[in-house]
Amino acid sequence: METVYHRRVHSETGEAPINRLLSGGTPTLPSPEQLHEAFLWSETRMVTKVATVSLHGNVYEVDTALVGSKVEVVFDPFDLSEVEIRFNSRSMGAGIPVVTRRHSHPQARPEAAPAPSPTGIDYLGLIASRHEAELARAINYAELPLPGLRIEENDIEDEEEAK
Repeated sequence: METVYHRRVHSETGEAPINRLLSGGTPTLPSPEQLHEAFLWSETRMVTKVATVSLHGNVYEVDTALVGSKVEVVFDPFDLSEVEIRFNSRSMGAGIPVVTRRHSHPQARPEAAPAPSPTGIDYLGLIASRHEAELARAINYAELPLPGLRIEENDIEDEEEAK
């Protein structure tokens, strides 16, 4: 990404993505809570007469004031033991699990390793090696003089005599 995509001028914006990003100043990173919230899933459910909602075989008890209302059930697809109930975009608290038959969403799949390229060309490997070559070329630490180490003229003459 850094070596190719971020440096290439984008056809719609007319500038490279890295330049566009840096022109806005230092980017602020989201908090862990904001990241967690961004990746939650939600589904709309009707609250039953007995103040429960059903989600993929699990039943959750909710506030009795929500009976007959459509609510948004917000959840982590990999952990259905905890859900949050929202009504009109306001949090109404957690749904209390009454019956738990499923512990993860049926469509939540753990990440799998990417399939090998059918062409036999490892594009990501080529980009990674190009990136590593650029980083290696930037500063050659082996050629930097050590701090506090001075080479005297006498030392150079001694080395030449030894040859």
